[in-house]
Amino acid sequence: MNIDFPPPSNGVYNNAGSCRRLGNYLEHEDLERMEKGIYTEGFFNLTEENLYKSQVVKDIDNNKAQLLKTDAKFYAIHISPSTKELQAMGATEQEQAEAMKRYIREVVIPEYAKNFNKGLSAEDIKFYGKIHFDRDRSDNKQNMHCHLIVSRKDQSNKIKISPLTNHKNTKKGTVKGGFDRTNLFQQVEKGFDKFFNYNRPLDESFEYYNAMRNGSISEQISLQEDILTCEKENRQISLGADVLISKKEELEQRRTVEKQNIRRETNNRQGL
Repeated sequence: MNIDFPPPSNGVYNNAGSCRRLGNYLEHEDLERMEKGIYTEGFFNLTEENLYKSQVVKDIDNNKAQLLKTDAKFYAIHISPSTKELQAMGATEQEQAEAMKRYIREVVIPEYAKNFNKGLSAEDIKFYGKIHFDRDRSDNKQNMHCHLIVSRKDQSNKIKISPLTNHKNTKKGTVKGGFDRTNLFQQVEKGFDKFFNYNRPLDESFEYYNAMRNGSISEQISLQEDILTCEKENRQISLGADVLISKKEELEQRRTVEKQNIRRETNNRQGL
């Protein structure tokens, strides 16, 4: 599961003003799909679906009490499952989209709220999501992913929350709490695996990718050794399963031959 926070820019992700430009961008796929007669997904939040962009823009833009003109008013989040993860989420686009919305509501947003260490819950987070089914410059058949627009202020419009802060659960000073992005990535990955009963290989885990990118040489070697050990154990299990299957087939063949012999002997006794 790839989760990232696009940095603010002067383009679509400029978050110092209105989120209208980002909202417009998130609807770009809808027209193409409607022209092809393919269903589209409207915006959604924690409890509602098929919401209009106008409502999203109005709600996010009005939730900015005491923010300065140059302050961030919202943040964007991308959530992109791998092909294997998508297969675990459903067989069709619609099944995958419904699964994604449940995952956002029941795993991602609760963990996002908890990670600020301010006693917040999912109900305190003002956000809107938009499912996309295609990804630019990708030849993969399965590309479903989700974009989130999350307000800088909580639902009460009183508490400032930023996933891009460098503070991590601080107790003293102006900023209380913080945000640990590494912890968030780990928790939502664990949540995905539990939510979809997904057996994640070690080399597909955030722990592995993070260590290969940021860890020490000893950490990287240790993880690679763990992967080799897992592969060896899996081969042994597979070999054992093959032996069991072979023995089962051999036993079934013996039983078939014995039944044929008994039937032949019975027929001979009856003079048939």
